Amino acid sequence: MIWLSPARLWLLLGVLALAAGYVLLQRRRSRYAVRFTNLRLLDRVAPQRPAWRRHVPAGLFLAMLALLVVGFARPTAEVRVPRERATVMVAVDVSTSMLAGDVEPDRLTAAKDAARRFVDGLPDEFNVGLVAFAGSAAVLVPPGTDREALHDGIDRLVEGATGVQGTAIGEAISTSLGAVLALDGEAAKDPPPARIVLLSDGANTSGMDPMEAATDAVAMEVPVHTIAFGTASGYVDRGGRPIQVPVDGQTLDAVARETGGQFHEAGSAKELRAVYEDIGSSVGYRTERQDVAARFIGLGLVFAMGAAAGSMRWFSRLP
Repeated sequence: MIWLSPARLWLLLGVLALAAGYVLLQRRRSRYAVRFTNLRLLDRVAPQRPAWRRHVPAGLFLAMLALLVVGFARPTAEVRVPRERATVMVAVDVSTSMLAGDVEPDRLTAAKDAARRFVDGLPDEFNVGLVAFAGSAAVLVPPGTDREALHDGIDRLVEGATGVQGTAIGEAISTSLGAVLALDGEAAKDPPPARIVLLSDGANTSGMDPMEAATDAVAMEVPVHTIAFGTASGYVDRGGRPIQVPVDGQTLDAVARETGGQFHEAGSAKELRAVYEDIGSSVGYRTERQDVAARFIGLGLVFAMGAAAGSMRWFSRLP
């Protein structure tokens, strides 16, 4: 924590002096009570009260003063804040291999469930869009803040939704970048801060070269976070004949490295949810130093009210 006015912290010495004075005063009262020999009269003029109650209001009052001094010194801290016009494009593979049952109930269903959780965990002001891809890519939901439309789009993520078989990772990235540039009237000249979160289970088999698309993403300063979803034992049933579709994350790893994103592997629905949570904690935010004096002042006021309430409750007076 950095203080904008650190010299003001010297006022804490005054608080310490008050605390020391309070302790000395209590000891003086204790010695006086011992010298007072008429115990029956002492009990009438100074009835016994639980010792801890006598000190609670004073302790809260001193804590309030300390917190107010800390706030007066203008403390600052690193705070994560949402980026203005922040845009997140979620690209999901809907190729046939996503029907593999190595992840219950199947890869695509688990991916849709995790995607819903992911978008619901993002700030409401984030623009979020959805791209489906197999042998080609298409924008199902343009980036915006309408979460209901986004949920409807996730429901429409079905195998073969793009009409072309294959796995076009490069096309998915390029299509997502195009959606970012179409966000609003300023996006073409002043692109919004954006991230692409791309989930697939295989290597690129059609369309644009993923590394070419990654170069375009670098030019736009858009990191691509990739998720390789599935296991090595995955297969799909085609006419009673099992076809092996093991997960292949080599291309996804290369794309993430090239664009400054993160590469993740998930072999279960639980792992995928954890990956999305990890990504969600970083996308669309920036860290800036802010004045956090209000935190200390607010807590100090709570302590002040506690001191007043305790004093009135136990002693029928304000501290």
